[in-house]
Amino acid sequence: MFDRPRANERAVLVHINFSSYSDDQVIAEFIELARAAGAEPVARVSGKRRKPDAKHYVGSGKAEEIRLLAEENKAQLVIFNHSLSPGQERNLEKLLNCRVLDRTGLILDIFAQRAHSFEGKLQVELAQLRHLSTRLVRGWTHLERQKGGIGLRGPGETQLETDRRLISKRIKQLNQRLDKVAQQREGRRQMRRKRNIQTVSLVGYTNVGKSTLFNRLTGADAYCADQLFATLDPTLRRVFVKGGEHVILADTVGFVSDLPHDLVAAFKATLEETREANLLLHVVDATVEQQDDVITEVEAVLREIGADEVPIIQVFNKIDCLDNAEPRVERDINGVVRRIWLSAVTGQGIDLLRQVLRESCLPGEAIEATIEQTMEQDKSDDAKAAACVYYSV
Repeated sequence: MFDRPRANERAVLVHINFSSYSDDQVIAEFIELARAAGAEPVARVSGKRRKPDAKHYVGSGKAEEIRLLAEENKAQLVIFNHSLSPGQERNLEKLLNCRVLDRTGLILDIFAQRAHSFEGKLQVELAQLRHLSTRLVRGWTHLERQKGGIGLRGPGETQLETDRRLISKRIKQLNQRLDKVAQQREGRRQMRRKRNIQTVSLVGYTNVGKSTLFNRLTGADAYCADQLFATLDPTLRRVFVKGGEHVILADTVGFVSDLPHDLVAAFKATLEETREANLLLHVVDATVEQQDDVITEVEAVLREIGADEVPIIQVFNKIDCLDNAEPRVERDINGVVRRIWLSAVTGQGIDLLRQVLRESCLPGEAIEATIEQTMEQDKSDDAKAAACVYYSV
């Protein structure tokens, strides 16, 4: 069995393209994930296949290329940007003579490093144990013998069976603790419902600026950095939108493509804050070229956790990095807000967002909202009045 990875571990990155489309953005994200875990990418292997190989995921020639690169660069780790079966991991480690990690294990390792709260640590441990329970055979062949010796002869339970039983017992304990956490969260949500306090949840891809926007709106000092999964633990703060009126803003964990199902299940209590919210602010990086793909990934996770029916507004962040981009609010033909363009770093458009929150979350308030339409040719008083619409929300 191989030792646990250390910081700055030299790693060979492997990504195989199974489609005819370019994977440049996917590869760039993969490299950032590896660095976020503390790995030092020293080589990268790419290729195309119609389907994964059953034994090594990659073909024999590509596997030999990976082995030579790992030896040449003295790499201690090979990371695949794909989900590997336990058998594939085992076969690759025998061939490459170094540790092999798949995408799921990589993301789990990042989460384990970033979780700081008691709840977050429980959730990550649960996800890790669920993932580990399917991979106990790797590196444990020396423990497959029956227990024996004087005073040790018993029912004949193997060490692997003992480990599986212990893991199963620990998973049960973690589920019980997380159930209590879920009950506590539900109790707090019921208190907010009784007081008619609206909850707004920030959702979006990782590293799009959710925590920066959260700090800008609430005045909090939540940790934020230009890295994937900078923060994991959920944070709730009040946002004053008019006088003494306020809403509760929740900063949640960021999403990523191919988010492990074990993580989604383990973070159920946290993600329920998203499902039970009155409004979702889907933060999008306005500088990303393939925005539609990123938005689709987030919407897929929202469907998986049952939050796809919650009203949602897209918040396009980082307009300060675009040329001639101005903060604005985009509405549909019915006057419903669909998009907001702003910069959480500079504060551009934050007042517009507060106005939208007031309009969307405070019932009974008469909100004046200006709809930007193409009325440049008609400057009459009637046209100006038509551009000013009053809503009773």
